[in-house]
This record gives sequence, structure tokens and C-alpha cells, in this order.
Amino acid sequence: VQLQAYGGGLVQAGGSLRLSCVTSGRTFSSYRMGWFRQAPRKEHELVASINRNSRTYYADSVKGRFTISRDNVKNSVYLQMNSLKPEDTAVYYCAAGDPDLTGFNSWGQGTLVTVSS
Repeated sequence: VQLQAYGGGLVQAGGSLRLSCVTSGRTFSSYRMGWFRQAPRKEHELVASINRNSRTYYADSVKGRFTISRDNVKNSVYLQMNSLKPEDTAVYYCAAGDPDLTGFNSWGQGTLVTVSS
């Protein structure tokens, strides 16, 4: 599956951004989907994920501020980010997990989110 993420940009602290990721493939609805981020000098981090049954997971650092959702008709996954903080600054990647495999197996290019203080 191929993934195309977009929606990053520069925003002030306290602001919001919505990331989108469009995927190819005919079996999108069966994939687990996730958003990761990579900040300078920090570990690659799973921010949020959503499975085929729309069960969600959030990292503690974003709980209550970020919302992941999916649209199986549009083959898309979204990340609504509210109350952004400078520490949310990172390159954000969407990823897809094949239902027959574990983890996440396909990755899109990143989109940069910069939060100014």
C-alpha cells in the first residue's frame, strides 16, 4: 500500500492542525493505521493508531489533544491536533499495518509540523 501524507505546517502554540493521509489499495478498511513522529534528537514515537474496528490508541503525551480517525470510503486516515505545544514539533508519518502481519509495514513520506512558542 502507498501512503501520501499532507497537512503539516507552522502554527502557534495553542493552535490546531489536521493531518491527512491518503492510501492506495483495495483493502484499506482491513489495515491498522497509525501516525508516528520523529523530532530532532528524539526517538521515533507512535502518536496514535486506529485499527479496523476503529479502536484507538494514543500516546500519553497527546491524549485529550489529538484525535485519530479514518474514512474507509476515502481510503484516508486523519490526525486532528489541537492545543499544540512546541514539543509537538516533529516530522509526522502515517503508516499502515497489514492485517496478516504484525506492526506497521508501509510508510508514507513525512510532513513537518512546527509549533512556535
